[in-house]
Amino acid sequence: MSFSTIKIIQPVSVTSTKTTARSQEKSLLDPLKSNNNSFLVSTNKLRSISSKSNFPSFIRRSSSISAVSDVVKEKKLKSNSAISNLLITKEEGLVLYEDMVLGRAFEDMCAQMYYRGKMFGFVHLYNGQEAVSTGFIKLLKKEDSVVSTYRDHVHALSKGVPAREVMSELFGKATGCCRGQGGSMHMFSKEHNLIGGFAFIGEGIPVATGAAFTSRYKREVLKQADCDYVTCAFFGDGTCNNGQFFECLNMAALWKLPIIFVVENNLWAIGMSHLRSTSDPEIWKKGPAFGMPGIHVDGMDVLKVREVAKEAVDRARRGEGPTLIECETYRLRGHSLADPDELRDPEEKAKYGARDPIKALKKYMFENNLVTEVELKAVEKKIDELIEDAVEFAEASPHPERSQLLENVFADPKGFGIGPDGKYRCEDPKFTQGTAHV
Repeated sequence: MSFSTIKIIQPVSVTSTKTTARSQEKSLLDPLKSNNNSFLVSTNKLRSISSKSNFPSFIRRSSSISAVSDVVKEKKLKSNSAISNLLITKEEGLVLYEDMVLGRAFEDMCAQMYYRGKMFGFVHLYNGQEAVSTGFIKLLKKEDSVVSTYRDHVHALSKGVPAREVMSELFGKATGCCRGQGGSMHMFSKEHNLIGGFAFIGEGIPVATGAAFTSRYKREVLKQADCDYVTCAFFGDGTCNNGQFFECLNMAALWKLPIIFVVENNLWAIGMSHLRSTSDPEIWKKGPAFGMPGIHVDGMDVLKVREVAKEAVDRARRGEGPTLIECETYRLRGHSLADPDELRDPEEKAKYGARDPIKALKKYMFENNLVTEVELKAVEKKIDELIEDAVEFAEASPHPERSQLLENVFADPKGFGIGPDGKYRCEDPKFTQGTAHV
């Protein structure tokens, strides 16, 4: 598969641009409409500026872009046998299914534990968006980096962080992946190159850009020839209106960094509709503006996400630079577990609920005789046992020691966190009374 140039974007007046954008506003992302622009029917035709256009040289780009529907057609045309027409093998399908079921079951258990008072603060669940995490992360090497958002539990699981460690972190226990100091919005694992969840939108994009720069620096300056590692930066549609997003697209394109910018467009930024907050709701168009491919894909279909992800990851490994991919998806729960979710239209939620990505993958595998019901039931039973074990482990794990309280707070805690005797000041019985000498 390759991202080949499809159409030329012609310059138009500001007035006509605004009029067109507004006239299409309701049909672009409205789940209740079924026109050809909506990803519910087919993936958008993606366009770039052609090198043959009359634009000045500083505007002309050679970015090549393709639609997923074209990719699938091309793949089928090149094949003569029924088996090779399939997008996945049985083994690949089972890996994808297990990872998506793990993410869903884990988040459902989080909801139970939160309402039972086992977790504190804000907890944002990923239900409905599993195709994005699985479609990208299961293609990555362990050495590749992932940067997440505050909706980070499933990204951590897909990257290989054990369910026990993620659940313990949510419980604030010492056995968590951050020893209980991160919590729901700050998952981190050096071992698995999960560079972190970030509570403030846009925070993670510069960090991901730095990680991608590190990979290129190691390869080209330090001459580590085998360093072809890529970075996936995940963020939402609301983040795409922030300055960090635009600045990092620019830097990544200038330096041809091995990074994939993955927009998880679930159509809502907390309670703000994407259509009301963005002048042009088609986020993928911002890619060609910075000289990189811009891709729009059905984020409720793990197979389509995976096809696009493959090409973007391969481009990055080949040193061809970044890609911006907009995955149009939908969260099946509220923004957080504290959100009553009263702003979204029930009909809209029902429409997307019927397009559950896990059910869609299951249907595909059944229709193509890749698996049996017995095999999928075995996967589900395995995941249920894994989740139960994670909860039991988290419940039994100890809370962090008081001596951990001031760790990772000051670069040099001597003079505040550590006293002249070398002991933590928080160990002083009077510390929490505000009377300890500082």
